[in-house]
Amino acid sequence: GLAAGLAAGQVLLMLLAASVVTPAKDPLLNVCMDAKHHKTKPGPEGLLYGQCSPWKDNACCTANTSSEAHKDQSYLYNFNWNHCGVMPPKCKRHFIQDTCLYECSPNLGPWINQVDSSWRRERILHVPLCKEDCEEWWEDCKDFVTCKENWHKGWNWATGTNRCPWGSMCRPFTQVFPTPKDLCEKIWSNSYRYTMERRGSGRCIQMWFDPAQGNPNVVVAKYYAWKKRSSPARMQSVTPEPGRAVCAAPGPVLVPLLLALVLLPGGWG
Repeated sequence: GLAAGLAAGQVLLMLLAASVVTPAKDPLLNVCMDAKHHKTKPGPEGLLYGQCSPWKDNACCTANTSSEAHKDQSYLYNFNWNHCGVMPPKCKRHFIQDTCLYECSPNLGPWINQVDSSWRRERILHVPLCKEDCEEWWEDCKDFVTCKENWHKGWNWATGTNRCPWGSMCRPFTQVFPTPKDLCEKIWSNSYRYTMERRGSGRCIQMWFDPAQGNPNVVVAKYYAWKKRSSPARMQSVTPEPGRAVCAAPGPVLVPLLLALVLLPGGWG
C-alpha cells in the first residue's frame, strides 16, 4: 500500500543521507606501502626510536625498524653511509630522517606507485618535499663526499654491502649535487620532488616536524588525494577547505529518481 511505500522510501532516503555524511574510506589516505619492512596497516607505535618518534601515534614502521634506521650498518638494506669516508653527523641525521619518513609515514598514499622489484611491490614517486627540508639537507651535507648521483642502484655489492662501483671516484657533494633540487630529486630515483612550497603551507611533505603540533603531512596528503581525483575543470572552480577531504554529493538525477519511485502508486509494497 501507499503507507508501506512511503515508509520504505523514508528508509531509502535515510540510507542515502548516511552515505553522503559518511563517505567511503579513501584508499590514498592513511595507508602503508607494500614494501620490505612496512606494516600492513598504520597504527600506534609508542616505542619508536630517536628521529622516528614523531610518527609514534600512527606509524607504518615497527619499533625495531625505527631503531635499525639509526645504525650505520643495519639489516634494513645493508646500506653503508660511509662509502667515501665517515659521513658527518649533521649530514647523517637528514638521511636518518629520510629513512624514518619512508618507513614510518602513513601519509604518502598519493605518491605510491606499483613496481616490479624483488624486494618491494610499491614505491613512492615525486613526493613534494618542502623547500626548507631540501635546502637544509643539502647545506648540512655539502662538505661530505660521494661517488654516485643515484643511490638507489649501480653499487658494487660484492662484499654484501654497497661499495663505490669500480672506476668511480669520490667527489665533493657539491659537484655530484650542485643544488638542493639535484639532491632531493636524483639521490633516490625521483622519490622526491623539490618544491618552492614552505613548511606549514599544507602543500608539501615535511621530513621534519614537531609532533606536539600534530602531523602536518595529514593535511598535505588530503589535498593531493583530492587533487589526484579531481578533473582539471573542477580544479579551476573548487578549492577544498584546509584539512577537510572533499566528498561528492549525490548526482542531480539520483534524488529525483528515488523520490519518483517512492511516490509511484503501489511502487513499494
